[in-house]
Amino acid sequence: MAQSDSEPGKRVVAILRFSALGDVAMALPVVYSAAMSNRDIDFLFVTRPPFDRLAVNTPANLSVVALDFSEFKGINPMWGVVRLLRKKYGVTEIVDIHDVLRTKLIRMTSALFGIRSAVIDKGRRDKRALTRPANKIVKPLQTTVDRYRETFRRAAIDPGDCFDSLFPGKKASPSMFGNVTEPRRNGEIWVGIAPFAKHAGKIYPVDKMEHVVDMLASDSRIKLFFFGGGGDEAATLSRWADRHSGRAVSLAGRRLGFPVELALMSNLDVMVSMDSGNMHMASLVRTPVVSIWGATHPFCGFTGWRQSEMNIVQTEMPCRPCSVFGNRPCLTGDYRCMTSITPEMIARRVMKVIDKKFDREGQNNQ
Repeated sequence: MAQSDSEPGKRVVAILRFSALGDVAMALPVVYSAAMSNRDIDFLFVTRPPFDRLAVNTPANLSVVALDFSEFKGINPMWGVVRLLRKKYGVTEIVDIHDVLRTKLIRMTSALFGIRSAVIDKGRRDKRALTRPANKIVKPLQTTVDRYRETFRRAAIDPGDCFDSLFPGKKASPSMFGNVTEPRRNGEIWVGIAPFAKHAGKIYPVDKMEHVVDMLASDSRIKLFFFGGGGDEAATLSRWADRHSGRAVSLAGRRLGFPVELALMSNLDVMVSMDSGNMHMASLVRTPVVSIWGATHPFCGFTGWRQSEMNIVQTEMPCRPCSVFGNRPCLTGDYRCMTSITPEMIARRVMKVIDKKFDREGQNNQ
């Protein structure tokens, strides 16, 4: 969507969200819905690589730009970003759903050229009150998705509510991940497991998760798919896959790319994930997620888009939540918020999701 492609006087809105994976994924239902509900507006979703690869099957009036900030130099590198947005894309407005130093500088610089902005209210004060060690105010806060919607409304843009999935019909063609696994066998149940996260406060103990894997693998109908990064994560997940050879596949460290992983996720019957980017990726393709929460808490507003509260696994305790992002040291030193969750609790919830899904499908086929 270059400037020459836009009609004179047409609104061209740049939406800013640079990181992190989960936050970018949470933004997409709102961004897509706003674009689908406002065909007379051109939208530009501005993020960082590789998060631009999450945006598959975009509406016709939505373009995605991945910025490499190392390319912009000077006292205020954001001058270059604003110049790019103005000159190449003809941006007339900014919707800032990130509100960090870079986006503040972009807004300030853009204002000098008459480009108006709307900015997200992150509710930082309420989040501090929810996560402080003492005298917590424990109550559900506004969800991040709703905060995104409000920001669009401040920009006089109807956010709509028409997004359903990144893939038409909610499932991608198996040909998109044909190099990952053989076609699904009749009666086979596909379960994804993403056991890692960026911070220790979000990671369920690996030995306990291995027990969950063994319990699920004991059901001959189930095939497991492991999602993770490289290094130690890939080594752990490869070992798990080898233990259940023919019944498990590890995607960790294979650099398949977001489109392939999203396509596979869309064909899963259920995903098991931490409070992490994988939870939000699975939500984008309407796959039910059994999510495991430790130092963080759903009350902070980061639950998966349209995920059921029934599939949240956690144990309530006075010290929770101690962190919005799971990056603070454990107050007790033992992450009891995670260790108190038993593998049986997780496996039972997964099987309930599977049973409900197949009961529903059986009723629909009657």
